[in-house]
Parts: sequence; structure tokens; C-alpha cells
Amino acid sequence: MRGTVKTRWKFFRHRLEWWACRFLEIIIPSLSRRTITGFAQFLGAAVFTFDRKGRRVALANLDAVFRSDLDKIQKKDIARRSYQNFARTMLDLFWAQRVTKDNFLAFTSISGFEEILQRARTEKRGIAFICAHQGNWEWAALAFAHLGGHANIVAQDFKNATLTSLFARLRRHGKHTLISQDRAMLRLLKCVLRGENTALLADLTLDPSEGSVVLRAFGPNPLEISATRLHSILALRGNALLVPVVTDRLTDGRISVTALAPIETTPEMAARKIAQATWDVFEEIILQKPELWLWPYKHFRFRPAHTERAYPFYSSTNSKFEELRMEPLI
Repeated sequence: MRGTVKTRWKFFRHRLEWWACRFLEIIIPSLSRRTITGFAQFLGAAVFTFDRKGRRVALANLDAVFRSDLDKIQKKDIARRSYQNFARTMLDLFWAQRVTKDNFLAFTSISGFEEILQRARTEKRGIAFICAHQGNWEWAALAFAHLGGHANIVAQDFKNATLTSLFARLRRHGKHTLISQDRAMLRLLKCVLRGENTALLADLTLDPSEGSVVLRAFGPNPLEISATRLHSILALRGNALLVPVVTDRLTDGRISVTALAPIETTPEMAARKIAQATWDVFEEIILQKPELWLWPYKHFRFRPAHTERAYPFYSSTNSKFEELRMEPLI
């Protein structure tokens, strides 16, 4: 009986979530950019106030990264603004239906892509665009689409399957191909070998048994992260050009989307070294504007068995993680 009630509640909750997102898909594009900005500020602050679990994770992450360099008030302010940035990013994903090839420059400032695309054509290589949960990462794909580009994008599946298809529709922007995380490595490798473009997030925390590498992050005696090695494989086996893409919010309300200089790789480099070099680019950006990173996310789910660095409360040890820590970083 309990199982039946739980199943029914899950079904009801999933339908409610779908209807809520469908409502946003219809309503949000009718609002002005100014209204969206104000609503995101209010919504992000409200969720920060009431989301005890997420707030605890965010503050624990900030404690682990900044330690005594920032006081509690500063960390709380960064966490709240991180929630607001996430709210704005999600609302902008729904609002993006208003962006067209004729008006997208009124809402975005785009740089660096022409040089990258020209190099890829000259060298006859596919491109792996790499983002982090930083700034407005959803609009990085939007900007590339309105430049006329196409990418095969890795998209995380939702526990609520009905949301997976809804968000896939929003993220295609009429041009991109969405690829599930299931067997993503093989599918993306085939894409770059054909000279196509791909895009993925580099700061997703993976279980150490799921093809991850251990990255060193945030200063001396660093924290360690179990993150994807997918982009490293695309470079080593697919000769892909690895291009970090970062976003920011400009004072005039537009979103800047910048393709940075490619990560230079050679066939002899270890996958972990390539992933580390990519992370180092994003870490510098994160430290410059920490409020634009997704602090409520559990970035540090695994910790070394022996470490002097304090990790967040949710971290745990893992034997496979210890093995990955021994991989070469050269």
C-alpha cells in the first residue's frame, strides 16, 4: 500500500513539475527583459532563504574554497547571488524563444568564435566547446546557434523524464542536436572525427567509476574533484580542438559569450593533464566572479583518505577515487 501511494505521489509530482515548466515556457517569453531580471533577483533570493539543504551545501563549498579569506557575511552574499544567477539563467532559457537571428546582438555580445571556426576549418578538425556552470552557460549554446553554428550537446537527463524532452526542446534553439549522457563518449567521438562540433560541461561531478579524472582545484594544498575526462578523450582520440567558453552579465543587461584560446594538446599528453589545463582556465574565471558559479552543487563529493584540507560535510572517501588520484598529471 505504501509503495502504491508513493508511486502515485511521484506520478502526480512529475506531472505537476511538467505543467509548471510548461506554464513558464508559455508565460516567460511574454515578459520584458527588465521584468525577467527583477523576477530572477526575487526568485533567487527567496529560494536561497527557504532551500535549507542547498544553502547548506553552498556555504560549505564556500568555506572549503575560501576558508578564512572571506568572512561569513561575504560567503552568504556570494551564495545568495549564486542562487540569483541560477534563477536568471533558467528564466533566460525559457525567454530565449524571443531571441532571433535578427535581434540576438541586442541581447548578447559575442567574441572569439570566428577565429576558432577559421582555425578548425583550416586544420580540418572538430571542435569541443567546453563550458562550466558559470555565468549564463545556457546562452553559450544560444549564441553559437545564432552565429549559424551547429553543435552536438551533452544534456543531463532529468529524474522526471517528461522534463528531459521539454528542456531538450528549449536547448536545441532550432539548430543543435541533444545527446543523452548514456554512451555520450562514443557518440561525441564519432562527431568530432567527422569534423563536427560538440559541447559539454567540464565541471560536472562524476562517480569515480564513470570515466572521471581527479582535478586539483583552488590553491595550494588543493581540493580535489572527480570530474569528466570526456573532453580529454575527444582531444586525444578525435583530435578535437578544445575551446573553453565563458559568459558574463554586462552592465547594459546583455550576456557576453566569449570563446577563449584553445587548450593546446598533443597525443602524448595524459588525459588528466588536459582536463586539469581546462579546469585551470575556468578556476581563474570563477575566482574573479565567484557569485556566477553554481555553489549549491555538490562539487566535492569525494575526498582523499588522508588530507589536511577541510572538505564539505557531504564529502566521502572512495577507493576508486584513490586510484584515480595516482594517475599521471604530466
